[in-house]
Amino acid sequence: MKIVAVLYPGGDAADNPEVLGCTENALGLRESLGDEHDLVSTTEREGEELLGHLRDADVLITTPFWPVYVDKETVAEITGSNTVSVSEHAVMQVLALVRNFVPACKDVVDGGWSIGEIAAGSHGLEKKTVGIYGAGEIGQLIAARLKPFDVETLYYKRSRLGTTEESYLGIRYTTLDEMLGECDVIVIASPLTPETRGLSDRETLFGMKRGADLVNIARGAIVETEALVEALEEGHLGGYAGDVWDPQPAPSDHPWRAMPNHATTPHVSGTTLEAQGRYAAGVRESLRSFIEGRPTRDDYVMVADGEIQNVSYKAIYG
Repeated sequence: MKIVAVLYPGGDAADNPEVLGCTENALGLRESLGDEHDLVSTTEREGEELLGHLRDADVLITTPFWPVYVDKETVAEITGSNTVSVSEHAVMQVLALVRNFVPACKDVVDGGWSIGEIAAGSHGLEKKTVGIYGAGEIGQLIAARLKPFDVETLYYKRSRLGTTEESYLGIRYTTLDEMLGECDVIVIASPLTPETRGLSDRETLFGMKRGADLVNIARGAIVETEALVEALEEGHLGGYAGDVWDPQPAPSDHPWRAMPNHATTPHVSGTTLEAQGRYAAGVRESLRSFIEGRPTRDDYVMVADGEIQNVSYKAIYG
């Protein structure tokens, strides 16, 4: 059996065996599979070399951090393996923007001590209004982690949460239009669908409160690239923090790299060592089931025979 794993390059970090998601350590598959199967671990995301590997492959393993997209037939996902890591990252980015953390850190690195200039752009999060667009598992985890900051949290989801869930999380259902006018911070935590692609266009971005911050831990294509740069350069948005780009990996001349008041990261929110341990274990479990002819865990199966199987995915994409 031939297994192709397309993973990110680990570089010097590959010496750490806990960095399981890199191509060098290959999710720990070499140790678990032994020599009985052909494992190809590569960083190639496109081109003839990758196609050559895939032509006779039985299994393709890929991650959203270093993605390869193929036609759907059977898709399994290690559900929930990194949701906590992503929600923590989102809250960190909210705080980084609100408290003007990145300029403060850069000021120290550059030898400065510009307290007045930094304080002029720093706010407290308490009593602010935060909107979460897409209150699935990650969105709800973000809301739970924001609750102790004593914020007012609004949310939008295609299927509204129950009264008990809303009460527990302390969140209020609203529309995107209402969010734009009320929120000091908006967090995008929705999947990329035809409905959400380009959702944050120029009209939407300039419809936000002047000085508001935007955080995107969903997918880069939800935010229009040039419109975001314009909103930041003109000072309409206070700041932008994102963990996702379009395309990925982002080219060195991507305009988001040079735009003002940003705190972007290279899609690392779900790659904590703990999350890597969970998704590597899930991949090994699913692969062993496939090799032994046993069915994959129901909660891991997203698509089978070209049809969406997972209930939560049907609610989003069905």
